[in-house]
Formats: sequence, C-alpha cells, structure tokens
Amino acid sequence: MCPLRRRSTLRRFHRTGLVNKGPLLAGTLGAATVALVVAGTLWPAPSAAAYAGAQSMLRSPSTPEAAVDNLADDIRSNSWGKAYASLANKAQFTESDFVRDLNGTYPGLLTYSTLESFQVRPLHSSDTDAEMRMSLRWSTVVGAEVTTRDIHVVKQGDRWVPEWPLMKEAAVPPQVIPVNYLRWDVIYRGAGDDWGTQDVEAPHVRIVDMHPVERAEGVVVMGELLNEDVVPAYVNVTATLLNNNKAPIATEGSFDKISHLLLPKQVTPFLIKFPNVSMSDVGSIRMDPVSSLIAASADPVIEIADEQLHPAPDANLTGQLINQSGQVVNVAHVLGTFYDKAGNVVWVADTYTNGALLPQTPFPFDIHIPEDLAKNVASQRTVISTYSSGGAL
Repeated sequence: MCPLRRRSTLRRFHRTGLVNKGPLLAGTLGAATVALVVAGTLWPAPSAAAYAGAQSMLRSPSTPEAAVDNLADDIRSNSWGKAYASLANKAQFTESDFVRDLNGTYPGLLTYSTLESFQVRPLHSSDTDAEMRMSLRWSTVVGAEVTTRDIHVVKQGDRWVPEWPLMKEAAVPPQVIPVNYLRWDVIYRGAGDDWGTQDVEAPHVRIVDMHPVERAEGVVVMGELLNEDVVPAYVNVTATLLNNNKAPIATEGSFDKISHLLLPKQVTPFLIKFPNVSMSDVGSIRMDPVSSLIAASADPVIEIADEQLHPAPDANLTGQLINQSGQVVNVAHVLGTFYDKAGNVVWVADTYTNGALLPQTPFPFDIHIPEDLAKNVASQRTVISTYSSGGAL
C-alpha cells in the first residue's frame, strides 16, 4: 500500500487579514486516524465495495421512469455489464469507459463508495423520447455524497431505453512540470542518542477567534486556529462545555471540520458540534488546541479559481480547484470560513471532491451555506487539504 500524504494550501478571497509526549502522541494518533479514514476511501476492504444483499428491483421498461430505475438499480448492485448492455448509445463508448465515468479513472472519493439510494424524476417527455433526472446518493467514508445525471431516454418498439451522458475526462498532455516548494523534515532523538530528555519543541499555535452559536441540532462552536510558528504543525481542537457550576456538560473534537496540517503562519477554521445541547445550559467553554511537529511540504499547490458567493435562496460558494503540481490528488477537502462585515466568523462549512484532481485540470466545488446565515456573509476564506496515494501520471 502506498503511504498517504496530506498537504494543505491556503487561499484568500475578499479578505486580507522538546515535543511534549502527550501532544505528540495525540497528534500521532490523530494523523493515523486521518490516514486510516482516507485509506478506507482509496483502498477499502472488498466487502465495502459491494452492495451486499441488494435485491433486484428491476421491472419492465415500459415507461421512461422504469428504464432509468432499472439502470440505477444495476449500478447500485455493481452489475456493470447488465447496466452497459441496457444503454441505447453503448456503441459510442466501451463498458470500461462507462464504469470509469462513474467510479473515476484514478482513485477518488466515489471509487469505492456504494450507491445507497437513488431518485428518478421526469423533466420532459413525449411519445418517442424523454428527459429524466437521476440523483444518486453515495455512501462514502466521509458521509453521503449526491451526484446528478440528466438521462435522455428513447422509445424502441414497446420498450424505453436510456442513453448514458458520458462525461469525458480531460486528457493531461505529456509535459514537464518544474517544482520549487518548501519542505520540512523532522529528525527525532533516537534511543541511542545522548540528548538528555529534550526533543524538538512542539509548534506554537493559538486560537484567534472562537464563539458558540445555537442551531436546530444543538450548540456549535466555531472559530479559527493560527500556526504562529516557523515549522509545520499537525493540529486539532477540542472543546468542553461547562455549566454555571463549572461542571462539564460534554467534550467534542473538530475531527474533519478543520485542516489538520498547517504550514507556518497558516490559519484553519474549525467547527465543533454538540448535538442536543442548549445554549441556556452553557456557562462557559474550555478550548484545548493541540499541536505536534510533523514533516510536511508545500506541494501540491492547489489554485482556487472563479470563486463566487451566491445569495439565498440556495446560498453557496462555488469555484474551481486547479492542481498545479505534477501528481494526482485523490481527494481534496475544501473548507470555507464565512465572515460578516465586521470580520466575525459567521459559519464554517466544507465539501469533498468526488473525483481525483489531475494536474492542470480544473475541478468544480460547491459549498452550501445555511439560508438563515447567508444574509450575514460579507466575505470568505477558503482552505484546501489534499490526500494523495503518491506518484505522478
């Protein structure tokens, strides 16, 4: 198995602005957790890649809806040959092209995901053809991911047959991409080294903003963490809610609502959820940022292009990620921090790319913003964390 590498890149938009063994162990365990989560995406156990026990829901394709339902059901059960054979335009591409179009040519978030459910609804229909929208809900290691395809369906005799809208992946031309980036390696004291009890000091990190809000699901603590050191840091943040008597109510961590790897002077947002807790029960909050020194580099560099904030309804942040390195990025985690006019954090939201980022190839992203908070958003900052299995094209 190739080792995973995580890189972090920071871009701004409309805004300028001796290791202690406990933290080291926490950082090491945290890094291992992140690596295992991503490894589950890129190299899962065979049982995770199959739709176990799926019962066929196939019915006669006597309507456009039934034809697309059958296609989605074959995809859910990984019956690729059957799904491909049902297509009216299969002569235009191979079965391998069809499978790659759904799972990706390179390992990514959807490569080993399972199709949890699907919905089909009509957009237009006539006596001879129809347009159907197929929404696929995938189960991934980082939660549900929904993809949508518009399917053209044609009538052949007394049967309806779907045409698959193949999305051709951009071909990366042969080229040489020079790299010139900072890199930090770490040498720890070995068992035979006479360094006394000292080791390399943990990076200095600081919470620069923090405040709680109450949402329908409970209390949410959000803010920003700064690596104010000159070395990279693996970071995490935990919060403990205390009542008026200083007794703990609950303790939670940021887990994936944070960029764990921070290069020097970089900032990451964090968001910590406390389900089923009311602000009226909270007297104070204890914050515990943890950091440990970690080897890192500033590559791959991910450029963020065409960022746009869209107002309510359906408020969101959209843009494109451009991988400027020569290696494939298997999964990218996009974190958006949203501010009001005074520069206060209004919300933190994220998304994962469902396909690999190829060198020099734009990949779209879309981050949803709660409608009731969107009216307060005046600016934003975007942070990208990347996961790679190693190697180049």
